[in-house]
Amino acid sequence: MKSRERVMQSMGFVQPDRVPVDLGGHRSSGIQAMAYARLRDFLGLPKRPPRVYDMPQQLAVIDEDVLDRFAVDVIELGRGFNQDEAGWREWVLPDGTECLVPHWVPLAREGSNWVIQSTDGTPIAVQRQGMVYFDQILFPLSESPHSKLDRLEAMLELDMWDAVAAPPGPVSRDEEGARYLADGARTLRASTDRAIIGLFGAPIFEGGQQLFGMENYLVALAQDPPLVERFLDHLMAIYMRRLEFFLKAVGPYIDIILFSDDYGTQTAPQISPRMLRRYFKPRHQQIWSAVKEMAPVKILLHSCGAIRPFLPDLIEAGLDAVNPVQITATGMEPAGLKADFGRQIVLWGGGCDTQQVLPNATPAQVREHVLHNLEVLAPGGGFVFQQVHNIQANVPPANIVALFDAVAEFNAAERGTPCGHDPASGGAT
Repeated sequence: MKSRERVMQSMGFVQPDRVPVDLGGHRSSGIQAMAYARLRDFLGLPKRPPRVYDMPQQLAVIDEDVLDRFAVDVIELGRGFNQDEAGWREWVLPDGTECLVPHWVPLAREGSNWVIQSTDGTPIAVQRQGMVYFDQILFPLSESPHSKLDRLEAMLELDMWDAVAAPPGPVSRDEEGARYLADGARTLRASTDRAIIGLFGAPIFEGGQQLFGMENYLVALAQDPPLVERFLDHLMAIYMRRLEFFLKAVGPYIDIILFSDDYGTQTAPQISPRMLRRYFKPRHQQIWSAVKEMAPVKILLHSCGAIRPFLPDLIEAGLDAVNPVQITATGMEPAGLKADFGRQIVLWGGGCDTQQVLPNATPAQVREHVLHNLEVLAPGGGFVFQQVHNIQANVPPANIVALFDAVAEFNAAERGTPCGHDPASGGAT
């Protein structure tokens, strides 16, 4: 069975020939670039500078040899773009590892810190000395938001998450940009049998936090509904225009479109179900209904934390799959989710806890943890394996190998064939 068929079969709640695997298929299933460099060394693969495609999170492009080693079934649309060496320039990661970053990222040095600037030179994010990631430092609607909503598209250019483009990179929303997107997507489709995820994002709850600042937005939701409604109407108008442009260009060539809206904390949702239904559920339904009218793709939402109380509403709004399935958050235990939602929504993730187990356990403990989660989540389809979130900079490479070798072991046992990899080593046995 081809990878794309395997993923889509599981998303249709049919047991595929083996559990499909995601690593780096989107910006919350990847690996931090310093950890990636150490992983390549551990696996004995040729040395090459990591390509950092996501600057805020410092995520690496995962090369084909690693995708093959771990039998990965998913790939991100951006892999079809920025293929030439001229598209990258040299940079250095915090641990001294030489890397490449997209040529268009506006980096500047300020003393011992690195700063990402907007197109007009305004600092919007900083990586201070000793930090692994970039922090957002500008929240364009934190002051005088009422006067800025008519210029919301310009305000988005000052939001780190919207302004710092990953491949395909900055794309003009015109006929030339549409051709560029379509050509790259078509070429990628022809070159791989992996399922392709198109990243769209379009956060509406989290987007308000990114623009107002978290505290300001939460206060506005409770105290200033007219401001929030006006903001969301402007934001949705922008997203709907962008969605039509995006899907007209790439819709025929992708299998899944990913949205992002972090609703949860470790212990509970950030807002009440009542507030979700008032402000956000109707707008999710609006944009997800439009997706289904425009393209034959599945809808995946990335939403961290304890979001179990929101799942019935998100399913009703049209959601097909949820990620990251944060199994250590309240109410997100794998067995309960599988029992209550396993035939209603695809669980994309939950394969290994990335907060404590993956960085701190032994390889043998990682293996045991992963095998247990697979036994719970895999039966009957409706599951794509992914570690809960991105593999962080401090994760030992032996644990990463143990993680994916445990999946291979589980899949081999299900098929009755030998695994072929020693989880304690980097190579095949």
